[in-house]
Amino acid sequence: MTEREKQAQTRTEGGIPPHDGMSAGPRKRFVKKRRPIPAEELAEEIRSGSRLALAKGITLLESRAPEDRKAAQDLLLGLLPDSGKSIRIGITGVPGAGKSTFIESFGLTLADAGHKVAVLAIDPSSTVTGGSILGDKTRMEELSRHPNAFIRPSPSSGTLGGVHRKTRETMLLCEAAGYDVILIETVGVGQSETAVRGMADFFLLLVLTGAGDELQGVKKGIMELADGIIIHKADGDNIIPAKRTAREYKQFLRMLQPATPGWQTTVHPVSSLAGTGLEDVWETVLGFRDSMSASGEWDRRRRDQLRAWFRQSIEDHLIDSFYASEGRKQEVGRLEDRILDGRLTVTAAVEELFRG
Repeated sequence: MTEREKQAQTRTEGGIPPHDGMSAGPRKRFVKKRRPIPAEELAEEIRSGSRLALAKGITLLESRAPEDRKAAQDLLLGLLPDSGKSIRIGITGVPGAGKSTFIESFGLTLADAGHKVAVLAIDPSSTVTGGSILGDKTRMEELSRHPNAFIRPSPSSGTLGGVHRKTRETMLLCEAAGYDVILIETVGVGQSETAVRGMADFFLLLVLTGAGDELQGVKKGIMELADGIIIHKADGDNIIPAKRTAREYKQFLRMLQPATPGWQTTVHPVSSLAGTGLEDVWETVLGFRDSMSASGEWDRRRRDQLRAWFRQSIEDHLIDSFYASEGRKQEVGRLEDRILDGRLTVTAAVEELFRG
């Protein structure tokens, strides 16, 4: 044992803590102050195609911090003239339909052809912890490395409709950055996973083979919103069943009102693994755009998207303002206790809450 080790042992055994030559006070925490980037500077970087700047801009939009709201709106206002030039495609599907697999294969096909593709993927947030896995970048590993692609996973954060509350604003930033194809992947099919229809130009529904079974499993409402249906995983031994399922869907769609006036919903068997049917889907989207542009339906749908955005923003603002009032959360809590104790009905509680 060296002399220094002996001294250290003696000090420890004698109840004297070892000393490292520095004062033994409480550790200081150094918090690096974030230097906000001016909206004009960030907007210019986004226009230049910087993916880092685009990610920062989206983070600013999604922030709930009061100091970030004005900067986010300044950024959005500055980039509005550069937006609106993309094709917005909403994509949803039944559980296990392979939405992420399809989006990666479809996105790679478009990116290889020279298109700039932005993928806005929504992951469900936990109702217990509020957390989200945000694993779409991992599932789309090859597409995430493509120079013409940008993938942004966001948590649903309790927002109904299968999207994030800032998905619309995020789309505008991506368009300003030069992305001409926006793919919006929803959480999944359900009774509320239809909000994406109000922010997309073309709405795709992914289903699986199995003939009548999936016709019963898919909500009629979601099918009435689809501009295109993909029979996914049409490969190997599943090719023939997929074609049969496509025929059955076409027959079923004849009994439904078209999702878009002047357009008959299309059905395509697609294999993301084999890469078959992907170009047919893109040609369908382009045909839809050309047809709807000629009829004026494209511009009408874009106006409807803005109207839906405005009304949703009103609802969000009302909810935020409601809970921002001093003592409001405590008041709600007290009323909840009375409801749970059987001393007050829900309707009476709501009336009491808004009486003042």
